[in-house]
Amino acid sequence: MKIGKSILRVLVVIALALMLTACGGMGGGPGQQWVERAIALQLSQTQQILSQQLRLPSQPQTIQINRVVITEKTPLTIDDLQGYRVRGTYDYTIQLPSRKVTQQQNPFEVYLQRQKEGKTWRLAKPQTGEEGQPIWVTQRITF
Repeated sequence: MKIGKSILRVLVVIALALMLTACGGMGGGPGQQWVERAIALQLSQTQQILSQQLRLPSQPQTIQINRVVITEKTPLTIDDLQGYRVRGTYDYTIQLPSRKVTQQQNPFEVYLQRQKEGKTWRLAKPQTGEEGQPIWVTQRITF
């Protein structure tokens, strides 16, 4: 009888551990795909700004984000909604008209804001308002 109770206790502990792991995965911040999309969006916007400042002709370019390694997810509040500051490294490949360029282990920092319904995330950028106060500008991340 003692062996039966011991086995039951072990099964209950395993079941509880599995449930806690599953719950932690759901609420543990944005997933890998959301972070990759946020990096791609931020990289694309930076590239557009640089092209405009350098007066380069606008050419559509394909950017591939690879090997995203998340080293830190810090929870925070962005405009009264749950958010995260996510840091790490990534590799990217950009297809230029004449060649392909790959860069590895680029550091990144993105801020992501969870939407009210909890299904999507927005890229959030900290900026300074007219009176010097910090404000957030957010943009929807699409798939």
